[in-house]
Amino acid sequence: MIYDCHSHTEFSSDSDMKAQEAIEAARRLGLGLIFTEHYDFDYRESKHYKDMDFLFDAKAYWEKYEPLRGRELLLGVEVGLTPGSIEANQSFIQQVPFDQVIGSIHAIDKMDIYYPEYYAGKSKEQAYGYYLEMMAAMVKANPYIDVLGHIDYISRYAPYDDKEINYHRFHDQVDEVLMNVLDTGTIMELNTRRLSSKAAAESLLMIYARYRELGGRYVTIGSDAHSAEAVGMNFKMAQDMTDFVGLRPVWFRERKIEYI
Repeated sequence: MIYDCHSHTEFSSDSDMKAQEAIEAARRLGLGLIFTEHYDFDYRESKHYKDMDFLFDAKAYWEKYEPLRGRELLLGVEVGLTPGSIEANQSFIQQVPFDQVIGSIHAIDKMDIYYPEYYAGKSKEQAYGYYLEMMAAMVKANPYIDVLGHIDYISRYAPYDDKEINYHRFHDQVDEVLMNVLDTGTIMELNTRRLSSKAAAESLLMIYARYRELGGRYVTIGSDAHSAEAVGMNFKMAQDMTDFVGLRPVWFRERKIEYI
């Protein structure tokens, strides 16, 4: 069994997905599932905090879902990586025995990159370059994470005609991210959410081929599902991509790598 390593239930403030619905959806696809609820400590400083707080009670989460934990379901967290959240994140993940910790860039300089304000007055080179530079710095500053989430998160929401992280255009910044991932023993996630786009798939294929070339061996695959219908999205394509570049899909149980 392979696991969908990235999903969000109603413990995440941007999701209403019920645990049992998610588990049943994964079961129909022959997948295991890891819940990775949002914990973005610094989001309290964002002007959008009133809409989404992106915090949750780790002990309540564990109490509710631990009885479901087993062969089909593991319990993780996705922490937001910002300079001001390092100690808070470390403290949070020690509260319960999470199976897997994803670290992701969702906000930069107190600005959620979901919203247009981050891109205002910036060229694509400036917006993406700064995003990748921050990602590289945060991977290095947060070696306790297991997985770096969705390198292409910015491509979901950027206003530019060409939304992709073209490796040839951003090779220095991408290489710095990948080298820091390797230096810290972190694993790259291949997020499947955008793989239905040919442009996204081609862009990501180049990045993950470079990851393998630099010495990467493993990758987690995650749908980032916020609804049961999205569990396991584009998984076959993701597996084909990892096979093509020579990466092995893995997941984490009790913070240790497992694979088929």
